[in-house]
Amino acid sequence: MRYKFLPNGDTAVTVCFNNEISKEVNAMVTSFADAVEKAKISGVIETIPAFCCVTVLYNPCKISLTWLKFRLNIILRKLGTGSSFTSVLYKIPVCYDEEFSLDMGNVERHTGLTRDEIISIHSSADYLIYMLGFLPGFAYLGGMDKRLITPRLETPRVEIEKGSVGIGGEQTGIYPIASPGGWQIIGKTPVNVYDKSKESPILYRAGDYIRFVPVSKEEYFEIDKKVQEGSYTVESQEVKV
Repeated sequence: MRYKFLPNGDTAVTVCFNNEISKEVNAMVTSFADAVEKAKISGVIETIPAFCCVTVLYNPCKISLTWLKFRLNIILRKLGTGSSFTSVLYKIPVCYDEEFSLDMGNVERHTGLTRDEIISIHSSADYLIYMLGFLPGFAYLGGMDKRLITPRLETPRVEIEKGSVGIGGEQTGIYPIASPGGWQIIGKTPVNVYDKSKESPILYRAGDYIRFVPVSKEEYFEIDKKVQEGSYTVESQEVKV
C-alpha cells in the first residue's frame, strides 16, 4: 500500500493513496478514516474522506504534526491486516413521475432509451458513496450504468428542489437541500438525507451504498407524510464489500 502525507496548513494533514478513482482505493480511504475516528487520538478533530485521500484536522496545541504522523503511520500499517469498516446499503424511494422528472425527456433524447428503460437501469445498481461534498449530505456516487451518461444542463437552474434525483455526466445523485444546479432531474425522493435537527444530520457515510427504489406518486406522498411526522425509517442493511 502506497501513501504519502501532504501538509495542509498548520491544522491539517492529508493522507493520499493512489491517485485514481476506484473501489479498491476508496475502500482504503474509508477504512483508514474509520480507523482514525475509532482511535480517538487526542488533538484530532475530524477526518474528511475524499475519492483517494483523507484529510485529518487537528489541534496543533494538543498534538504536533510529527507525533500525529507517527500515530497515523501505525494505523496505516495495521490496515493491511484487515478492516473493521462495515458498509450499509440504504434503499432510497424515488418517484420518477412526470411531475418530478423535469429532464427525463432530455435523458431519453440523449441516450435513446425509453422512460421505462431509464428507470429500470437507474434503479438496478447499488451505488458506492465515494465521498460527501458540495452540499451537506450530497453523495458522490459511483457505479452508474454508462448507458445513462447525459451532459449537464447548458444553463443551470437557479434552484433545484430538495430531494431531486439527477444525472450529471457520468454521475447520479440526490440534492439534499434546495440548491442551484445543472444536473438532469429524473425523479425525486421524499426522504430527508440531510436533517440538521438530528445529532447525526447526514443519513449515510462515505463507503456506504445507495439503491434507488421506484415508487408510485401515491406511495411518494404516503412516505412524505410519514417523513414529516417523523415515523418513516429508511430501509437499510449491512453489506460485505
